Amino acid sequence: MAEADDRLLMLIDDEPAQCRLITALAAREGWRTLVARDSETAIATLGTRQGMQLGAIILDQWVPGDDACALIAELKARRPALPILMLTTSASPLLAVEAMRAGATDYLIKPVAPDRLLQALRSATTREAPAAELQPLTEKIGTTLDFDSMIGAAPAFRAALAVAAKAARTQQTVLIEGESGTGKEMLVRAMHAASPRAKAPLRIVNAGGIPANQIESVLFGHEKGAFPGAFDRHIGALQHADGGTLVIDEVDRLPLHVQERLTQFVERGDVQPIGARHSFRIDVRLFACSNAPLRDLAEAGFYHAPLVDALSTVHVHLPALRQRSGDIAALARYFLTRIGEQPGLRPLGITDSALALLKAYDWPGNVRQLQATLFRAAVFCDAETLTAQDFPNLSTMVGETPRSPAPISDGAGVMLFTADGNLRPLEEIEADVIRLAIGHYRGRMTEVARRLGIGRSTLYRKLSELGIDNAA
Repeated sequence: MAEADDRLLMLIDDEPAQCRLITALAAREGWRTLVARDSETAIATLGTRQGMQLGAIILDQWVPGDDACALIAELKARRPALPILMLTTSASPLLAVEAMRAGATDYLIKPVAPDRLLQALRSATTREAPAAELQPLTEKIGTTLDFDSMIGAAPAFRAALAVAAKAARTQQTVLIEGESGTGKEMLVRAMHAASPRAKAPLRIVNAGGIPANQIESVLFGHEKGAFPGAFDRHIGALQHADGGTLVIDEVDRLPLHVQERLTQFVERGDVQPIGARHSFRIDVRLFACSNAPLRDLAEAGFYHAPLVDALSTVHVHLPALRQRSGDIAALARYFLTRIGEQPGLRPLGITDSALALLKAYDWPGNVRQLQATLFRAAVFCDAETLTAQDFPNLSTMVGETPRSPAPISDGAGVMLFTADGNLRPLEEIEADVIRLAIGHYRGRMTEVARRLGIGRSTLYRKLSELGIDNAA
């Protein structure tokens, strides 16, 4: 691979605007870009002096068309160690499978966010990064939108779902926090589907993928001539979502002045595009997602505290996968079932040894990384069942003998023992059982009481005694 201070990228693309964009983005990471307009030029370039210095290839599927996978295979045959990323407008899992089997390192669906492109390049070419089976994919396996389909029995996860399910039926602003890959987007889609605005527009804006000097215009819009380069009037995402729901992902990445403007919108409900003389009211429900705890950022002086208060009418925290390792087996079997439904793949089982290996890993990329890892393993598996041998890179990182996991639940999602092997206090176990029941029955308190074999008045008394929020 080329050295970090002299990295050369070959872009196989015939669209000038996209070439300029990718060239500029890659330059942020120190890449020089060599553009090949067709597959013949690309193959010929491999044999040149510049071709021998290549550190990665980005291929737009439209250049070779139906022969994209054949070109990937040809490039891989000539340069086996060279990472190849494919850009495509297709979300077809079959194309993802074919591209990966042909040798693609990653599969990016256009329009790809700048951060996603740079992360893919970084993951593909950094020596310290997890190897191929752990690289994130952007394949879109059909997402179910109801709360009942969300897999997990860990008390913290079920409690989060209970809060979200109850809040979904209201018009309140919701802040969802959790590490990247924990399922925040899945949760907001489920909440929207269960909300009174389910048939109204749902728009998602990823603040982390938009340059800081453009995000204000993206959200609020601008008038023609409002600033240099504003050649036309632009309607912002807030106005586009009028009557529906707007999700601001990575809200922790908003610049301070945009945070202040967003606070005013949440408090007053009116929008004033950049350069406009007057504001106007709109009806938008706001969901905000953050990878970092906003309250901590505000206390450290890095975030606008009033916005944290405005967004936190309802607060949901999704736990990291390492904090609910007891759910990994159920998640793995669920993902393998869904993966097996995709064209070009088939249902696969998974052995206990493979599950033990999955549980032994920390999963910094959380549920999304687990799904991507299983997808990649399924693509290359010739047997009927995944074994630990189907995750060679994971085995290398974890070690030959998976470490003993922390004490986990008995399978029902309730911890019975403490880390030192002693039983937990009955009061704590009872509180977890009640939280689990509330989450499982999506806050239907009559059903919760009936299933627990107690009256509603007894249930509410226990909620008060144990300090359990009714929504959790």
